[in-house]
Amino acid sequence: MLNMVFLTNSWLSSFNQPGLCITIAMLLHYFLLAAFTWMCLESVHFYLALVKVCNVYVPKYILKCCIAGWGIPAIVITTVLIINKDFYGNGSHSESNPFSSFCWIQENVVFYISVVAYVFLIFLMNTAMFITVLLQIHSGKSRTRKRSRFWKW
Repeated sequence: MLNMVFLTNSWLSSFNQPGLCITIAMLLHYFLLAAFTWMCLESVHFYLALVKVCNVYVPKYILKCCIAGWGIPAIVITTVLIINKDFYGNGSHSESNPFSSFCWIQENVVFYISVVAYVFLIFLMNTAMFITVLLQIHSGKSRTRKRSRFWKW
């Protein structure tokens, strides 16, 4: 959906309908955040599968993942809309080319908080999960080597 909204954004913004542009910008923002949220959930799943291998049972795991994956971006979008729906709009870059306009977040502060900071937090989370998994794999290999050396004596 992110790709579809992104590819049709310029064409839909050429209709110069403020409501349509706000909707398209909101959808683009939502699906972008949802894609990154699901990426973060995938790193959590990776952690659970490779680090917490045994005795991990999370009741209604898929339901909780779906609520987080689709709900957290919805909370961010709803917050932006409640504060001011005009944060979304049509950012025309050139008057000579009508297809150069694009429906997106118009305020830099809102963009940096709701997109850049969000993606940065997910990047930190994914990096932490990745390092934890690498350390776990490395410690598992060193334990296996120690056991094999012990049995050779």
